[in-house]
Amino acid sequence: MRTAIVPAQVTTVEDSIAGNLSLSQLLLLTSPVFGSSALFVLLPPFFNYAVYKVVLIAGLAFLCGLLAIRIKERILLMWLITLLRYNLRPRYYVFDKRSPHLRQARSVSNSKNVIEEAKPKKLTRPELPPLSAAELVRVEDIISDPNANFRLEVNKKGELSVRFTEV
Repeated sequence: MRTAIVPAQVTTVEDSIAGNLSLSQLLLLTSPVFGSSALFVLLPPFFNYAVYKVVLIAGLAFLCGLLAIRIKERILLMWLITLLRYNLRPRYYVFDKRSPHLRQARSVSNSKNVIEEAKPKKLTRPELPPLSAAELVRVEDIISDPNANFRLEVNKKGELSVRFTEV
């Protein structure tokens, strides 16, 4: 089978149906005819003349005519859709590499040949006793003292260390 490269200009040209009107413009200009007939039939007084029906039909025709106008080779409806998509998009994208989306589910096998992985031991730290009110006041005095040079440091593993240079 032979393949050929098609230029982008050929694939993006819209077909003109009547003069300079494209299919989307023609559909926009004819849709008020069908929409106004539906409004005339469905709104009360049914199948009769009313002033509010004429106003609605004229507004629909004006809106569809306005959306069919071309600006920079695109109709206003397409510009409106582009702006609407842009404004309705999420503001922030948060990447989470642990997301289960589009991942294959692992099958669990009950065979005895499977070697269990060694689980790392969790380091348990002893719980510190609560401080009394006098001890809390003393610690706050040390922290606020500029001579103590109090600072908090985080190492590469993310552990928090408290440093005092002078007490």
